[in-house]
Amino acid sequence: MQWKRSITMLGVHAEGEVGRVITGGVINIPGETMLDKMLHINTVDDSIRRFALQEPHGSAQMSVNLLLPPVNPKADVGFIVMQPDAAHALSGSNTMCVTTAVLETGMLPMKDGENTLTIDTPAGLIPAVAHCKNHKVQKVTIDICPSFVEHLDHPVQVEGFGEIKVDVAFGGCYFAMVDAESLGFEISPENARQMVDTAHTIKKAVDQQVSVQHPEIEQFNHVEYVMFTGAHPTETAVYKNGTIIFPGRVDRSPCGTGSSSRMACLHARGELNIGDKVFMESTIGGRFEAEIASTCKVGERDAIIPRLTGRCWIYSIEQHGVHPTDPFPLGYTMSDTWGPDVKAMTSHN
Repeated sequence: MQWKRSITMLGVHAEGEVGRVITGGVINIPGETMLDKMLHINTVDDSIRRFALQEPHGSAQMSVNLLLPPVNPKADVGFIVMQPDAAHALSGSNTMCVTTAVLETGMLPMKDGENTLTIDTPAGLIPAVAHCKNHKVQKVTIDICPSFVEHLDHPVQVEGFGEIKVDVAFGGCYFAMVDAESLGFEISPENARQMVDTAHTIKKAVDQQVSVQHPEIEQFNHVEYVMFTGAHPTETAVYKNGTIIFPGRVDRSPCGTGSSSRMACLHARGELNIGDKVFMESTIGGRFEAEIASTCKVGERDAIIPRLTGRCWIYSIEQHGVHPTDPFPLGYTMSDTWGPDVKAMTSHN
């Protein structure tokens, strides 16, 4: 076997959402900060993202997390989450996957009880507490970066729906949140295709009609995701989330950054206070425990520090390589599974 390139990955999922973790094959990425490194992947060289995520090595239904040495001396490990469209600043479920991976493999020492570590991300330092027993990470608690509201009940004209109202908030990235019931459906597995198609239409309208700008980080200046919101039919402290991720799929987890954005909106409306214990529930029923740890300021904006707790499992150890004669060294994408916006991503070299 002759490979000109190879990477080693752990298969990990957080409440059903796949977040593979690259543990070997990449030494580092150029950049003085984790944000610089993310921008390098997105603007200079995205070959590692394409190799890990495009077919035949990857698929549209996953994220891949690139472990890196931390840049900030206060951090224990760094990572960048890579998804089918680009590298992104932060993901709650993937932070949980990375925490689980580095402890259960022994990359960082684990003991029974609470294990505290600090993770360097393009969105800043994320503190994590892993609750461990018998060499297993039972659950991971993370404090997401400061989250705040950009717009409440922002009117958007959407083809086929007329005017709808969206909440726009930042929870590590920007989300446009829409009440699913107001559009005539529930957040459920059987409605996943309808959710994806509807979100695609809404996202196009939001891109044209909604402006955002993080007050402290210039590069965070666009809405990345549409998330449908809903209530649990029987439990008052359970909030349903359905985040739609490029190229057109439903996040299998409750979505950590989306949950954080939603919590910022709930707090702004006086519906969620510091210390209130609630659950964020995914389309398939997975849950994150959620609460507001504290409040703060981002520039002049009122913000919260969301605290989320979830569970992860390692399910595989994988090594991927490419032979010098392979005609698809960085993989490929096709619109049958990657959706109608895939043309700009297709690459055969």
